[in-house]
Amino acid sequence: MCLSIPGKVVKIKGDKATIDYQGEKREASITLKKEVKVGDYVIVSARFVMEIIPKDEARRTIEVWNETDKP
Repeated sequence: MCLSIPGKVVKIKGDKATIDYQGEKREASITLKKEVKVGDYVIVSARFVMEIIPKDEARRTIEVWNETDKP
């Protein structure tokens, strides 16, 4: 089972986007979602941006994730 949390696009160069997951940055391809722009929140699977999600939904999901990640 995979569990995806939203990340924020902070940079785009060619067909690669840098995604910030609360301080951890990873790279993903935007070839499946060419309309992605800096500032968007996205869901990534297998290093491909699969979905752009609304900012409010992303922030709520991140809040819930942070709450469940505490010991």
